Amino acid sequence: MRALGWWLMVVGSLRLASVWFGFFDIWALRLAVFSKSPMTEVHGRTFGIWTLLTCTLCFLCAFNLDNKQLYLATFLSFIYALGHFWTEYLIYQTMALVNLTTVSCFAGTQRMVGGGDYVGSCMGEESTSNSSRASEEVLLRVDTNKVITWIRPIEESQGLR
Repeated sequence: MRALGWWLMVVGSLRLASVWFGFFDIWALRLAVFSKSPMTEVHGRTFGIWTLLTCTLCFLCAFNLDNKQLYLATFLSFIYALGHFWTEYLIYQTMALVNLTTVSCFAGTQRMVGGGDYVGSCMGEESTSNSSRASEEVLLRVDTNKVITWIRPIEESQGLR
């Protein structure tokens, strides 16, 4: 879980740049995200506030990973962001594919980094074993391609679940 906390802080920090762009440098937001659509300063500030909220969730969750409700709210914010960007690309056609790919890396990797058993336990599913906290933690491995992959909890890999 420690890697997840660090990852959330990195994502939150990167989102602070989007907040800055939304409030003070709208041309960069247009170029980096909504390149196929005209964007007013009001749109930029709205995007900035929304991003500031998700950034706040990232930092709060990074320091409170044991809070299941906060974790679930943060996880869902990534799902909502991913859904928003995909609809902007597929339905409204306000984004270029390269911009969608960039934002999807951050919105989509939350599913690999923090999904699975922990999200299930946030939704009320109880673990069948209380033997150790380590068995419920999400473990990460970065392979040679620098792709974050999911490694199942120890109990599941040994067929104990």
